[in-house]
Amino acid sequence: MRIIHTADWHLGKSLEGRSRLAEQIDFIDELVEIVAEHSVDMMIVAGDVFDSSNPSAAAERLFFQALDRLADGGRRAVIVIAGNHDHPERLAAATDLARRYGIVLAGVPGAQVPGAHFTPDRVSIVESGPGWLRMSLPGFTYHAVIALLPYPSESRLQEAMADTLDEKVLQKAYADKIAWLLEEASLHFSEDSVNLVLSHLYTAGGAISESERDISLGGALAVSTGVFPSSSQYVALGHLHRCQEIASAGPVVRYAGSPLVYSFSEAGQAKSLTLIEVQPGQEPLREEIFLTRGRPLVRWRADSLDQVRAWCEEGRDANAWIDLEVNLAVPLSLDETAELRTLHRGFVNIRVILPGAQPLPEDEDKISHGPEEMFKRYYYLRYGGWPEPSMVQLFLELLADSGEAPAGEVAP
Repeated sequence: MRIIHTADWHLGKSLEGRSRLAEQIDFIDELVEIVAEHSVDMMIVAGDVFDSSNPSAAAERLFFQALDRLADGGRRAVIVIAGNHDHPERLAAATDLARRYGIVLAGVPGAQVPGAHFTPDRVSIVESGPGWLRMSLPGFTYHAVIALLPYPSESRLQEAMADTLDEKVLQKAYADKIAWLLEEASLHFSEDSVNLVLSHLYTAGGAISESERDISLGGALAVSTGVFPSSSQYVALGHLHRCQEIASAGPVVRYAGSPLVYSFSEAGQAKSLTLIEVQPGQEPLREEIFLTRGRPLVRWRADSLDQVRAWCEEGRDANAWIDLEVNLAVPLSLDETAELRTLHRGFVNIRVILPGAQPLPEDEDKISHGPEEMFKRYYYLRYGGWPEPSMVQLFLELLADSGEAPAGEVAP
């Protein structure tokens, strides 16, 4: 059985206000080509299909077009779970229609997908229960059994993990809950089936990047690989954007990574899909298939404006999104900034580093910053230095006058 494991499509995501939809359309085209070229029997999407719980019509249209093309009229299984970015009920709203074409949409932990029985040349959901299903695929005498665990926050589990704020107690209670849910689902695994786990969570030991929002926000915590049933052959995960395998004494535990580079902290990463070849009772073979369609994100570090001009004129990174940092004696004028953006349409950030400027603190938790801190950071990124206290005070007064916050008080 040949399975493609992918995750974290983040359809509708932008880059500092710049749409990535054209790149995402190209990714779907490439994915469909790969699936056909490798005669794939099952497609897995391990959460974060969308970048927002309220995706645009264009993002939803792209998703449903992708499902239609990948399912091939019910001849290929497609299994999709919700991630922390997805609205679980909205993602699963088309379940009754989707299952007729071998497509499984699971929104919340413990969801049960209704059965769907068809002729042998089409995918059938033979049996199912809360958090698991058994599928029959065309051309196979054995079944695939999948334990499904969409993003399992406390709120989506509808259960408080413990009556305490003690972090260690909460962590253990959460891990125990995840282990129990997966163990219950794994009771339906068998020696003569392909046994898979599909989830969207953070496993301790995984490498993260700044484009992954802290999954603990909203009540989910990290787990160890020990929560995954030993009877499973492959654990297909989403959430981390770097393709990686997590060391495990049990089954293979793997993050597929995102199909596009979504932040400059991922600059230089090659993006890929994972092709799995597996039979009952055997360790799956894994092959990383690299993707080619997305625009790269690169960082330029220049010592002068003339150096930046020269790079642009020679066509350096012509198709890339660029984070530029340039050392100058004085801030850029508006005309110079406009000139740079004319020379290269890919500039996303343009930062000037002035003599003696203090570096920006390594803190990506933008959610916790109030307007004052965000203003200071914007000024730093724009001008290469920190604003004078009088300018900060003027900003706060203007903010208060606008009605965004009371005078003398900044909303969190």
